[in-house]
Amino acid sequence: MPVSCSGKCGRNAFMRRPKTNDALCRDCFFLAFETEIHNTIQQEQLFRAGEKVAIAASGGKDSTVLAHVMKVLNERYNYGLNLVLLSIDEGITGYRDDSLKTVAQNRDDYGMPLRILSYQELYGWTMDRIVAEIGRSNNCTFCGVFRRQALDRGARLMEVDCVATGHNADDIAETVIMNILRGDTARLRRCCDIKTGSKANDTIPRVKPLKYSYEKEIVMYAHFKKLVYFSTECVFAPNAYRGHARAFLKDLEKVRPSAIMDIIHAGEQLQIKGTVKKPVRGICGRCGFVSSQQPCKACVLLEGLNRGLPKLGIGKKSKGDRMVALQEQQLREKARLVKNDF
Repeated sequence: MPVSCSGKCGRNAFMRRPKTNDALCRDCFFLAFETEIHNTIQQEQLFRAGEKVAIAASGGKDSTVLAHVMKVLNERYNYGLNLVLLSIDEGITGYRDDSLKTVAQNRDDYGMPLRILSYQELYGWTMDRIVAEIGRSNNCTFCGVFRRQALDRGARLMEVDCVATGHNADDIAETVIMNILRGDTARLRRCCDIKTGSKANDTIPRVKPLKYSYEKEIVMYAHFKKLVYFSTECVFAPNAYRGHARAFLKDLEKVRPSAIMDIIHAGEQLQIKGTVKKPVRGICGRCGFVSSQQPCKACVLLEGLNRGLPKLGIGKKSKGDRMVALQEQQLREKARLVKNDF
């Protein structure tokens, strides 16, 4: 027997909304999904009229849905935003080169200017080359650090007022779990912030309009709207630590459907003791971008690659210092031997 739509539109429902379990027709689902994101934007005051906003575009479902919804809401509610696309090419053959074609399609579909920056252009390295040096055990560390800074570099080049990323509720809950398991108190509290950075601190703010949107609903929205997106997983991702957190979260969600939102709300309410030493976010003395250490993680990793010490930035700083000292000692010894030969 057909079930009536909970939106009281007079139509029959065709789905149960994962987040609320409401029986909705297609149009009411679209409206509920978009309205929820609009309410998040308004309540958190993520944007101001006249701002230039860069949408971090990867070609995946999250960034594609974000670009589509931002365009819809910008026109429906007259936000007055200038929307542009910013994409990062990590240099992963068979993955990023294909997804960038989808990003170009997004540019054409939504009429937004697109800027693509590559790791090769910014750092002189591609992820393919980095993986060849470091192996597959720590490659996500390099990619994540370089990508975060690449977005800052791209935002500065495009002279935008803020960057909107496609992080959804599942992503944030996974990050909370990862930071708990690592005992990373600094990132544990910060990862739940819907807005990070500020112009007052000489950093371009980042916002997460999809913070309370379930991944399942994002997939359903993209599917039923027939949006074009790239769905292939990164070839280096199977070994990522995040994958274990994701599997745990999915199992937890089967037992407690509200687990995702429960974890996010718990993270939002966390308070760190005043006696706990917390890193201070500042500006890297080498590259001039935001960092909580001197030099920043990106500069340390890049130095290791250029020195032939790809594991320099992996693990504790003291270990990296010992690696540099050992290499410098070996170079001095080699120079002494050469001098003695003459």
